[in-house]
Amino acid sequence: MMDDDDYSAAATTVVFDRPIPLLRGPVPSGGSYVLAFRSLDSWSAAFKRCETLIKDQCQEGARIGCAVSASNNCKPPWWRGSGDMRERAKCEEREFQACVAASMGKCAAFAKDKCSGAFLDARISKEVEGLVCLASMPEHSRWRDLMGIGSLLLHTNNCCTARDLLLNHHHKP
Repeated sequence: MMDDDDYSAAATTVVFDRPIPLLRGPVPSGGSYVLAFRSLDSWSAAFKRCETLIKDQCQEGARIGCAVSASNNCKPPWWRGSGDMRERAKCEEREFQACVAASMGKCAAFAKDKCSGAFLDARISKEVEGLVCLASMPEHSRWRDLMGIGSLLLHTNNCCTARDLLLNHHHKP
């Protein structure tokens, strides 16, 4: 039981979950900063996670829909009695399995389609070292010179879209 007059740190402190690290970070591009994935590996991991989450949600929905569909497809006509419940259970199992099997490929294609739109146009950094701290500094900074990152060019394109990177990767001999 809690004491209403307890104002100690233990009683009044709210504990929050640790923050999730950012998927993308600021990268200089043409004089301004854009959000970009730090590497092709981080982009790939985020893309796969997106696909997995959407595919899992789709398959859960498909299971529910398949169960309802199997029940409707296997119920006897209204004019006939309830009949043999074992036969109906077997019918529902067959219908459910066929429906779920058909939905697996469709869910995978749906997830790939939904994630591809956003992820293929996402930017991926070409140059990662020091860019997070660089993004928080003014363009002309003595600190940047002292840290040895003053030579990084800010007015060049330091990132490209995943689509461009993947196309270039596939065309290399």
